[in-house]
Amino acid sequence: MKKIIITGAGGFIGAHLAEHLLKKQHKVYGIDIKKEYMYNLCQYDNFVPIEASFLEYDQLIEKIGEKDFDLFYHFAWQGVFGDSFKDYEMQLNNVKFACDALMIAKKIECKKFVFAGTINEFEVKKYLNKDYFEPRYTCIYASCKMLSEMIAKTLAFNNEIEYSAGLIAMAYGEGNRSNMLPNVVMRQLINSEVPKLIEGNNLYDLIYIDDIVRAFEAIGFKGKNMKSYYVGHRKLKKFKEWLEDLKNIVNPNIELLFGEYKDTLDMDYSIIDTDALYEDTGFECKADFEESILATVEWLKEN
Repeated sequence: MKKIIITGAGGFIGAHLAEHLLKKQHKVYGIDIKKEYMYNLCQYDNFVPIEASFLEYDQLIEKIGEKDFDLFYHFAWQGVFGDSFKDYEMQLNNVKFACDALMIAKKIECKKFVFAGTINEFEVKKYLNKDYFEPRYTCIYASCKMLSEMIAKTLAFNNEIEYSAGLIAMAYGEGNRSNMLPNVVMRQLINSEVPKLIEGNNLYDLIYIDDIVRAFEAIGFKGKNMKSYYVGHRKLKKFKEWLEDLKNIVNPNIELLFGEYKDTLDMDYSIIDTDALYEDTGFECKADFEESILATVEWLKEN
C-alpha cells in the first residue's frame, strides 16, 4: 500500500485516478475546494478528503497532518478550456500554486511529485525559435503549464525530490463536464446537429479517461526522474479520421462539415516521443474507441 496525495481530486482526471488507486487499496488523500466535489470517493475507507483552495495551500501541511508520502499528483488547475485561456493572471497564478504544491510535497517528505501537463506545451516549443508566429490564446495556458514544469523541475532537482510529468492529449470520457471539442461534437451528434470543423488533415489524438488514469499510474510508479511523458497513443491519425470514426459511432447519418474553420493548430509530432512512456513503463492505450465513445455518449445523455 502506498500513501498518495491528489490535488484536484474532485475533477475529471483526479477523481478517476483517485478511485482507481483506492480500489487497489492505496491510501489516497484527496484535495479539492469542497468536500462535496469528492463525494463519490468518500465511500472508501482508505480515502481522506481535504478541503483547500489555492489560497489555502499555505495551510495544507497542517490540513494533511502527516508525513512520509510516496506520491503527490498535482492536477488542480483553474481554467483549462475556452475563454479562461485569455485570463493570463489566472494562468500565471496556477504556476505559483503548482510550485507551492511541489514545495509542500518536499516538506511532508513525499518521495515523488507528478505534474499534469498538456500536449499544447509542444505547440509553444515549436514557436520558440521562430521570428514570427501567430499563437492562439491556448498558448497562454500552454506557456504557463510549461513554465510550471521548468520551475517545478528546478525546485525538485535542488530539493532532492523525484519529478515526473504527463503531457495529456485531448481527453474524453465520463465525468468530463467541459466544453472541450469531443464533448461539443458528441453533443451535436446526439442532437442530430451538423458539426462545423476545421479541414482536419493534421495529426491529432484523442485519449479516453481510463487510459489517462493508467498512464498516470505508470508515470507515478515507474516513470523516470526529471522526465515528462506524452500521454496518448503511440500511433496517430489525422483529425478528420478521428472525427469520422466518432461520427460513425454516434450518428452515422450526419455529414461532418470539414473546412468551415481555419486550421489554427498543426502540432509538430516530430518533436514528440510517443513511445517514451511505453519504453520506460510498458504503458500503452488499450481502450476500445467504439466502446469508450458509446459509454461517454450515454453519460452525456444522462448529464
